[in-house]
Amino acid sequence: MEPLSVGIVGCGNISSRYLDADATFDAFDIVACADLDTELARETAAEHGIEAMAVDELLADDAVEAVVNLTPPSAHAGVITDALDAGNHVYTEKPFAATAEEAGRIRERAAEADLLVGSAPDTFLGAGLQTARAVLDEGRIGEPVGATAHWTSPGHELWHPNPDLYYQEGGGPLFDMGPYYVTALVFLLGSAERVAGSVSRPHATRTIGSDARKGEEIDVEVPTHEAGIVDFAGGATANLLMSFDVEASTLPFPAFEIYGTEGTLALPDPNHFEGPVRVRDHEDDDWERVPLTHEYTAGRGAGLADLAFAVRGDWEHRTSGALAGHVLDVMSAVRTSSEESAFATIDSDPGRPAPLPSDFPDVEL
Repeated sequence: MEPLSVGIVGCGNISSRYLDADATFDAFDIVACADLDTELARETAAEHGIEAMAVDELLADDAVEAVVNLTPPSAHAGVITDALDAGNHVYTEKPFAATAEEAGRIRERAAEADLLVGSAPDTFLGAGLQTARAVLDEGRIGEPVGATAHWTSPGHELWHPNPDLYYQEGGGPLFDMGPYYVTALVFLLGSAERVAGSVSRPHATRTIGSDARKGEEIDVEVPTHEAGIVDFAGGATANLLMSFDVEASTLPFPAFEIYGTEGTLALPDPNHFEGPVRVRDHEDDDWERVPLTHEYTAGRGAGLADLAFAVRGDWEHRTSGALAGHVLDVMSAVRTSSEESAFATIDSDPGRPAPLPSDFPDVEL
């Protein structure tokens, strides 16, 4: 197939991962980049042999068919909408938007324009979680009953030189790390139906702990300790805990498991594309490490390739706006439930994404 021509908006640290992925995938070709910091855009373009443009120029360029949005979370909705209005398909970093309402408007705009919009995380396209899906579909642990998804840390300000975005609208541990876990759970268990949550913000400010801004205090605008219970349409219930307020823990890191009527499935870190995947039932003396059913472990770019396949041919768009919007609905519901002291109902239903063919990304449409 003809590669999808792609431009990147936002030339921060993560942009290099997408630019490096260009060599891995035949499905897309990154041709340009843009950033409000024009010097950074020029440096990125020179390093990777592409063209540097102004943001408006990139969006309006007929040679660009799709935009990868790598801007801060608070800017996601605006950049995505501008790209759609300019006639571009869009793939965005997570979270899909800062609010569920913004995500709904994005999906409506994309549908009106007959354009595709997709979102990270794409780690569920990797060999680890694809193998976990095969274990579930084979019935090796019986019917899923429950799940645990815990990710905790003392906070990104201890190591990140510019951690502000993690504590502003669109940030917080659930919106930062939660998409990896909730997306994986929806891929494995199907759509969620209702959520109960409780959140807190123990500190009004955080102190940067590294580099040039060390010692500077930043405001905290969002919850930083977020716990939820998610009921899935298939009957399973998941416990979520995402926190920037845990100094240390004796729990495995990450703690990510699915419990079934016949056994337990230990899941790989959903922030990565590889394994291990382990399973154990009541007759086993120890955990069995499951051989990977898929090969893809190369990192970011898989979701952009998924979008390209869906644009070019008969391909189910797995990292779709429908899935990303549902994940955002679940995460938003944790906070809504906490505010209202009641279960929050999830109305969106993207369905359970189909597993990938084992030869991804070397597929022929």
